[in-house]
Parts: sequence; C-alpha cells; structure tokens
Amino acid sequence: MRKSKFFKSTFIIAIFAIFALTLAACSNSSDENENADDQTSDSAETDEGAEDSAEDATVEITDAHGTVTVPVNPENVVSLDSRTFQTLSDWGIELSAAPRDLIPENIPYATDESIENIGNHREPNLEIIAAVDPELVIVGQRFGNYYEDIKELVPNAAVIDLNFDVSEEADTPGENLENGFKDVTNSLGQIFDKNEEAEQLTADFDQAIEDAKSAYNGTDTIMSVIVSGGDINFAAPHSGRVWGPLYDIFDWTPSLEIDQSSSDHQGDDISVEAIAETDPDWIFVMDRDAAVSSEEEATPAQDVIDNAPALQNTTAVTEGQIVYAPADTYTNESIQTFTKLFEDLANTLAE
Repeated sequence: MRKSKFFKSTFIIAIFAIFALTLAACSNSSDENENADDQTSDSAETDEGAEDSAEDATVEITDAHGTVTVPVNPENVVSLDSRTFQTLSDWGIELSAAPRDLIPENIPYATDESIENIGNHREPNLEIIAAVDPELVIVGQRFGNYYEDIKELVPNAAVIDLNFDVSEEADTPGENLENGFKDVTNSLGQIFDKNEEAEQLTADFDQAIEDAKSAYNGTDTIMSVIVSGGDINFAAPHSGRVWGPLYDIFDWTPSLEIDQSSSDHQGDDISVEAIAETDPDWIFVMDRDAAVSSEEEATPAQDVIDNAPALQNTTAVTEGQIVYAPADTYTNESIQTFTKLFEDLANTLAE
C-alpha cells in the first residue's frame, strides 16, 4: 500500500515537472519571437532611414555666383551649357529640357524628342524650363545672361552657373580655362555620383595638356584662325572661345598680335594677306561652319585654307603644319573636345 502511494506521488511530481518545463519553453520561444520581431522592425526602420537619407542627399557646389546646395542624382534636369552636354550624355543622364538646336548631332540629346527644346540662346523659350519643373538647371556660356531670369522662373530648383571667363576682360584666361574645365567636371561628378568618371576625365585632360606642352619646341610661331562663311579670320592670342587661352596654357609664340583684338566667336577681320605676311610656322584652325551649317551650305575650312593664294607660300602650308580643331568644337566645347584637340596638337607637333 505504501509502495503504491509512493509511485502515485512520484507520478504526480513528474507531471508537474513536465508541465513547468513546457511553460518555460513556451515563454522562451515567445521571447525569442518578440526579439526577432523587434530586430526585424529595427532593421526595416534602418533601411527606410537609409533610403530617405539617400533621397535627401545634397552637395555644396561653388559656381560663378557662390555656393549652391544641389540634390545628388536629381531626376529632373535641364542643361543649357555646351560644355556639359557630352559629359552628361556619356554618363547616361536624362534631360527634361535643353537647347537642342545648339547640340551637335553626334550627341544623342540633339535628336531625342523626349527632351523639350528650348531653342537657341538668341530667342530661347525659357517658359519651357518652368513647365518641366526641374530639380536642377545648369546654366553656362551662351545662356549666362539669363541666369537671374531662370532663377525667378524656377524658385524651387537648384540653379547653377558653371561658366568661366576666358574673354579679354579676364586676367588669366588660360588658367581660367584649364581650371574651369576641371571644376565643371568635378562638380558634375559630385552631383550625379560619377566621381570616378570625373577623375578619369580630368586625368586624361591633364595628360593631354602635358603632352602638348612637351611637343611644342618653344620657338615655332603660331597663327590661329577661325573659318566662317568662307572667310579666314584672325583668332587673337590670350583670350577667346577656343584658341586664345591656349597661348597662355602652352606658352605659344604668336606670329601676330594686334591691339584691341576681340574674343568674338567669328574672329577678327584681318586680311589673309596680313596673316600670310607673318609667315607662321603653324596654322591652327577652327571650322565654325562645320558645327552650325549643313554640308550643302558650308565650305569646309580645309578647302578654304587650301584655296587661299596668299597662304600657299607660308611655312605652315608648304610644310603641311596645319591643325584643325574637332569639327563640332564651336558647339561642343566639352572637356572631351579639348582633350581630343590637345592630343591632336601633341601628336602633330611631335612629328
């Protein structure tokens, strides 16, 4: 009888023990699940915070007027600056609006019908900029005079003016051009999260400058001209859209310098005979019409030079020492264009 009671008591104790262990296991499992839920919730909140942070990221850009806060990777972009089209296109940046009339056909933006066409800088339709409601507007060069008007049109957008001065009013046009291209490229790299690409472009640019400097012998005389409308116009040293600042960068010896020269894109009206009298060792040519006229309308610059009797006895022509800027230079004044021009100069001067 006692033995039976003993087994009965032991059985009851065992039942209570199992019940207690089961309760403990359930409690631990519940706590673990709650902790896992808390961790998942925290992780989700962290991910959402990171996304919000990425969307709200900004960068401080120094432009021609000061410091501007610009969103990183803006989705709605307008660019008006000829120095930026090639870079933005190569990086796959979509534009909402642009002066497509001024963009060379070898850049896809020129024929992209999804991009609203603002027209050219002489009679631009600035209302289009307001209509597309951009996050960022890039101003520069030909559109620089519209900077204040554009800011009024899109007060909620970041408006940056990436222009740099290479005119006759500039104290150091050569330095301004060299540093300006690098500043513009690095600023675009920061805005569009393309810093590595920007670094490569500026490295190639620097290398092309060094190569062109090394290739010049320091004594040959240089004559730079702009061919427009079948005419050969003098491009003065030291200032201007293309050739002028390069005299300072490369320390070229000009074959001709005149007082009160201009930095006009068509060059100065100096007779071909006066140009020939200086007997330049080299002639550097920009074909303005190649960038703005159809093949039927324009006479190629090379034909104009070849058919100019006054030039035929110059050293540059008899020795074949003529360098032509890339055909679209007048409207594609990008860092890529100038890098190509410097590479061509380096290769030809070194021959």
